[in-house]
Amino acid sequence: MGIEIERKFLVIGDEWRALAPGTLYRQGYIPTLESTVRIRIIDDRGFITIKGMTQGISRSEFEYEIPLTDAAQMLDTLCKPPLIEKYRHKISLNGLVWEVDEFLGQNQGLIMAEVELKSADQSIDLPEWIGEDVSHDPRYYNSNLAKHPFSTW
Repeated sequence: MGIEIERKFLVIGDEWRALAPGTLYRQGYIPTLESTVRIRIIDDRGFITIKGMTQGISRSEFEYEIPLTDAAQMLDTLCKPPLIEKYRHKISLNGLVWEVDEFLGQNQGLIMAEVELKSADQSIDLPEWIGEDVSHDPRYYNSNLAKHPFSTW
């Protein structure tokens, strides 16, 4: 079983933009009661991810590549709109990979950075462009942004 240990932060300023190009992500969520099922297309590859309930900043996670045509059909037929569309910029700093997501559509204006950790108490050096820690605010989970977009807050 995979475990995702992740912290989320709001991003301030534009200094991060010069550090990495962005890749378009398109993703949606299949409604479930106890877990999160995400379908995602990154460039020309499809993925399905199943995540368990969050405990602190950790949760179980299983991700598998699936055929692109299957992913596209699932996004169009099984996922509840609106879909999440964003550019993801992967920035390597101090031995960590920061994933800066610049959201589009109904979440446009939201820029968030995520960093995966080896343990929940791992200390990290925050880049200058990192703002408020929103790790414990469920509004910022992508699955919740699909249900309650940033533009409606």
